Amino acid sequence: MKLSGCNFHGVIVIVFVMLSISSTSAMTNFNVLNFGANPIGRTDSTDSFLKAWNAACSTADSTFIYVPKGRYLVGSLAFKGQCKSPQIIIRIDGTIVAPSDYGVLGKWENWVSFERVSGVSIIGQGAFDAKGPSLWACKASSSNSCPLGTTTLRFTNSNNITINGLTSLNSQMFHIAVNGCQNVQIQGVKIIAAGDSPNTDGIHVQLSTNVEIFNSSIKTGDDCISIGPGTKNLWIEQVTCGPGHGISIGSLAKDLKEEGVQNVTVKKTIFSGTQNGLRIKSWARPSSGFVQGVRFIDSVMRNVQNPIVIDQNYCPHSENCPGQVSGIKIKDIRYENIRGTSSTPIAIKFDCSPKNPCTEISLRNVNLTYLDKDAQSFCCNVVGKVFDLVRPNSCL
Repeated sequence: MKLSGCNFHGVIVIVFVMLSISSTSAMTNFNVLNFGANPIGRTDSTDSFLKAWNAACSTADSTFIYVPKGRYLVGSLAFKGQCKSPQIIIRIDGTIVAPSDYGVLGKWENWVSFERVSGVSIIGQGAFDAKGPSLWACKASSSNSCPLGTTTLRFTNSNNITINGLTSLNSQMFHIAVNGCQNVQIQGVKIIAAGDSPNTDGIHVQLSTNVEIFNSSIKTGDDCISIGPGTKNLWIEQVTCGPGHGISIGSLAKDLKEEGVQNVTVKKTIFSGTQNGLRIKSWARPSSGFVQGVRFIDSVMRNVQNPIVIDQNYCPHSENCPGQVSGIKIKDIRYENIRGTSSTPIAIKFDCSPKNPCTEISLRNVNLTYLDKDAQSFCCNVVGKVFDLVRPNSCL
């Protein structure tokens, strides 16, 4: 073990029971068509969806809301909790469609949101189509009149949540966000947006505990999965990413007082043509935050720009950089069985804080190449160990 200067060298397991239509016969059923929803998408069905939710929420029994095949035009939907029903299953087999005018949704923070709910499952083979390209084009034109955009699906301050089998298309901004929640499972989802779409993170998790993300495909223009402050006991497994910016812890150090990230496992992932693979990023400014207890295991890199990276001088586009020193403390990070190809010469980059060096960093069975040649590694202010085969030669 040693402290490196700047060198350059050649759980908790949550078990969820996924419910199918066959298990809902004893539940009180609500079909959005019975509340006036239009499956052709020619008229607005926002009120119909809200009425179906209110009916289910006010029922003392477990309830089932069904969205059959079709296209349903809806505006912003805010589903509030504190329901009488102990369990609400929403099965979506149709497509929820946003208004063509991006400004209608763009002025809202969220398109479909759930706040303070418990025992809600969203299942089915349906989709959310947010029609984001027109807003992305507005932002690309550098117009000052573009709205910020909206997150497609958000859960806030909720618990015992399941999302299974759905598709999110062309979100204006984040596709799925989990904020202040406990016991969440996301499984079998497909997230699709253009590789140059701005701020379209696939799944964002923050201030949440016991979250699982399984068997999902994410193609987007920003982080496939972004992990914010206050995330604890997060398990990610069998996720494919690309295009996108990889799986990222951060960015951190946005605020002086910030909760830490701990007990994160990322396992059996595939990155294809992404900007990053496994990344931890923080701004170079003071912060009380930390990252510890992270396991990156069994990842395949296919032509990834930065397969393994810790960046404590994060400043996208090099604009308005704080130019200070990151206060984020990073320790106990393990990389095991990481293999594949880098599209740049430096496959491993640890650029840590001079005030708070990264500690307890370990590499085991890492094999990354560049253009069928040996790649390189870069280390700055990092303490760690190497086990078994590691290519490129580590600077730890």
